[in-house]
Amino acid sequence: MSCDAPRTRGSTELLALGLTAVAVLGLDQLSKALVVGALEVGEQASVLGDLVVLWHVQNRGAAFSLFQDASVLFYLVTLVAFGMIAYFHRAFVGRGRWVQVVLGLVLGGTLGNLMDRLRLGYVTDFVSVGIGDLRWPTWNVADASIVVGILALVAYLTLMDPLRREAGA
Repeated sequence: MSCDAPRTRGSTELLALGLTAVAVLGLDQLSKALVVGALEVGEQASVLGDLVVLWHVQNRGAAFSLFQDASVLFYLVTLVAFGMIAYFHRAFVGRGRWVQVVLGLVLGGTLGNLMDRLRLGYVTDFVSVGIGDLRWPTWNVADASIVVGILALVAYLTLMDPLRREAGA
């Protein structure tokens, strides 16, 4: 193989990360725009009975509505997230595109919520799952992408990472 093989692989993996992030960001912003256009703040629309409800909420806090109006904290956490994504991208070059797709999920979700905070001062949430008053905190596409991405990354690192298996052998 030529000396360009690792660079090409890294470029392909960076492309996978970037395309995933752009797709997540686009889906997140589109879904939020549709909800904002269809529902007033606080208004709800049933999707699957009481189990899944679209509920237009303006979240000025973090996950689970913690730390209301703590903008500086959100921006610091976002900077740390960007730094970690960059670190993991470089550390995982050569381990497969799907790992970069997982990082793209986290990056796209982080960008989606950051765009809301910068543009609006809050994040638009709209998916509410639960029964009656027993409900999971309302979330959006960006939140789901971040959670799925982080869980997949943890699963990879603890269960499937070839370098981890080699070290344990």
